[in-house]
Amino acid sequence: MASVEVRIDKGPPAQPGPPPGAGRRRAPWHLRANALVVAWLGATVAVAVAGEGLPAPRWLLIHVFLLGAVSTAVLIWSEHFAVALLRARTPDPRGSLARLALLNGGALAVLYGVAAGPAAVAVGGAGAVVGVVVWHAAALVRLARRALPGRFGHVIAWYVCAAGALAAGGTLGGLLAAHVAGGAAYERLQAAHAQVNLLGWVGLTVVGTLFTLWPTVLRTRMPERTRRASVLGLRLAVPGLALLVGGLLADLRVVAAVGLAVYAAGALAALVPLAEAVRSRRPHTGAAWMLGAGVVWFEVALAADVVVVAGRAPGEVAAGLEPLLPLVVAGFVGQVLLGSLLHLLPAVLGGGPARFKENAALLERGWAVRLAAFNAGVPLLALPVPRPLEVLGWALVLAPVAVFVALAALALVRAAERARPGSGGPDGGGPDGGRAGAAWTSPARAGVVAGCLLTAAAVVVAVTGAPASAPQVAATGARTVEVTLSGMRVRPAVIEAAPGTVLTLRVTNTDAQRHDLRLGTGERTPMLAAGQSAVLTLAPLGGPVEGWCTVAGHRAAGMTLRIVPVGALAGPAPDAAGAAAGTGAGADASGTGAGATGHGAHGAAADRAAAGGGLDLGAPMSPGWRPYDAALKPAPGGTAHEVEIRVDDRAVLEVAPGVRQRMWTFNGTVPGPVLRGRVGDVFTVTFVNGGTMGHGIDFHAGANAPDGVMRTIQPGERLTYRFRADFAGAWLYHCSTMPMTQHIASGMYGAVVIDPPGLSRVDREFLLVQGELYLGEPGGDAQVARLREGRPDGWMFNGTAAGYDHAPLQAKAGERVRIWAVAAGPSSGTALHVVGAPFDTVYKEGAYLLRAGDAGGAQVLDLAPAQGGFAELVFAEPGVYPVVDHTMRQAEGGAHGLFRVGAR
Repeated sequence: MASVEVRIDKGPPAQPGPPPGAGRRRAPWHLRANALVVAWLGATVAVAVAGEGLPAPRWLLIHVFLLGAVSTAVLIWSEHFAVALLRARTPDPRGSLARLALLNGGALAVLYGVAAGPAAVAVGGAGAVVGVVVWHAAALVRLARRALPGRFGHVIAWYVCAAGALAAGGTLGGLLAAHVAGGAAYERLQAAHAQVNLLGWVGLTVVGTLFTLWPTVLRTRMPERTRRASVLGLRLAVPGLALLVGGLLADLRVVAAVGLAVYAAGALAALVPLAEAVRSRRPHTGAAWMLGAGVVWFEVALAADVVVVAGRAPGEVAAGLEPLLPLVVAGFVGQVLLGSLLHLLPAVLGGGPARFKENAALLERGWAVRLAAFNAGVPLLALPVPRPLEVLGWALVLAPVAVFVALAALALVRAAERARPGSGGPDGGGPDGGRAGAAWTSPARAGVVAGCLLTAAAVVVAVTGAPASAPQVAATGARTVEVTLSGMRVRPAVIEAAPGTVLTLRVTNTDAQRHDLRLGTGERTPMLAAGQSAVLTLAPLGGPVEGWCTVAGHRAAGMTLRIVPVGALAGPAPDAAGAAAGTGAGADASGTGAGATGHGAHGAAADRAAAGGGLDLGAPMSPGWRPYDAALKPAPGGTAHEVEIRVDDRAVLEVAPGVRQRMWTFNGTVPGPVLRGRVGDVFTVTFVNGGTMGHGIDFHAGANAPDGVMRTIQPGERLTYRFRADFAGAWLYHCSTMPMTQHIASGMYGAVVIDPPGLSRVDREFLLVQGELYLGEPGGDAQVARLREGRPDGWMFNGTAAGYDHAPLQAKAGERVRIWAVAAGPSSGTALHVVGAPFDTVYKEGAYLLRAGDAGGAQVLDLAPAQGGFAELVFAEPGVYPVVDHTMRQAEGGAHGLFRVGAR
């Protein structure tokens, strides 16, 4: 993030952003910390799935997400952005890690203390959170004071004010947990707590970040009025938020409404530059669309919030905000967090531009479907719809989050694997990747493990927290009991009834604040406002039943109920949590479900190879397969040649009989198009990246500075590569993006043939480019492991193992045949040999080793990786002549074909 993007095409300069710095050195704590964000997101999904199996399920869901995932992300990225935007020296990471640890410890204490534990634990946790954000704000101020004046300094003020908002919100949360107020005062306290945290801590941070993040994601220029809009927006938003919170606490509706209106005006003023950026370039990635959708939901929720605050007494605002929470928490905050992580996480993982694009492609896989599902689900959670539609809404919202968590965890684990010392990839051994990747060797693994444990813990709680099944008994009678909820008590607190009694509870909330009642056997009332009632009917009483209010902190404060069969043994009430859990639901937690493994290669032959049986090179080729045309055309006339080479890294090709898989290609073929000319010719290549990640190109036949025309360009970009062929030979060209092993092995190579002066005419010319074959999805874990170990699944002539066995090359007896050859590797060469036909001419690496008419002959054209040359021969009689790599392991692995020689 501390770098500035550079565009390939002419156009406005881009804003600071992660893509160009994706492979540069990153502070190790960012790498570790993002695993925690992913873990909190996983815990959020688990808590949502557990639902009623947890104490205070709605409160837990909101706070696991906001206090856990969102606050952790804000703490990480606001400091990271501040360092980058101020161009400040990275502070000692020990302080950052200490704040992060304290925040997460405080969050866990709040969650436990409010949901199940003593109130003092929650109050202590809230105090820790407040202390962290005050410390965080001080660190940001210190960074700003030490930095030189810059154009992005205004963003830091938003972060500092946001931290102040959480300090206020955390203090209010601690007061709520301590139950210092009741009735309408409690409701006003809760409303102020929600507003200052959502609009302050989250809202101010998001708006401040979007000034630079939004243009970066769109890859467009930051609007000129950004700074002015930022200053104006903050000057309105902060005082407005203060008036809103003060008005709610003081029971002054007009003050609160005016304050919210001023805040909304500030937010809208700040968002004007974002709209201008969209006019320059529309969203084109999953990250951009999610961020944009999040901003739209923020505006919708803000308008609805104004209506609620202006139309209700402060003591009723908290109840009025309930329907808006899905719009804010899911629609706005959830999508902004996911969109930000989609864009930023690939940069944090490091590994160079190629790895950045690979990780970005992984994380954005299926983004359009995920975006549509998420935004279709949000209204279903906010509107009063039937229960089946509400469940559908939860599924639509949670499924994209779960998919992101899975993909992010996969990306994190892959980064950890690539960072192993001696791995050979740029993440593990490159000049930058080694430093960035080193952070992954143990700390990031610990982060991922911690994330898995957090998620697993939430799932365990979900399973063990299932409603208890009371013993089934026959009904012996019926009874109705009036139950009131008031003053943090359920009255009566104990109900005794004969076994078999069918109890009907008429539950009424006589308090000024909202309550509900949930029973350990699963029955529960809706959330009841003051004066509202509900009826619960139980099954025939067969054993003790526990009940409690699910509002955060109310159960711990003593708002519980116990129903006891008459004649049951006297004694202390069992722990409410244990009673609620009962014996569990008997859910299968074995985790042994079958899964599908994707090799990226398709067909029975691929399955056989993946199972360790090797390629079946004698199997037939698929219907419709066409071999790469090995016949080489003569050099065209003229001295200037223009060609377009376009990246296609989604091509699915048949790489062996019956085996089709995705390959990364130039112009959709392996090898790419052949360039041919004479010494002194000039080639102008328009290189277009039509792929899904960064790629480059390197022509060995030219003399050019590598940091110019060989640079990596991003999808949709193009460059012009011009070189003069000063030397004759058979030259390799290949993708220049690291890791080159991966890109070359995935098919990104081709040949340039420059005729030696005075090259004699022959009857036929062929070109064979030999490459290694690695089955599986390019970049997949199994494939990468074999690449590092140098264990190809096979070898290919012109992109297909044994392809010319099935489509033999044609010649006639007595014809002079020239075979050009290039060894593409990436790690093995070739010993080209034609069985039954010695070579009388051999040209290798720009020089003749043997000429026709010499007394000697040759049996192989031996080439190391990236070398090229040609050999000539005359077939003495008709027949079928194998052409092989005489490295027998490689020949038997697919580097062989046939010449079918007919009579002349």
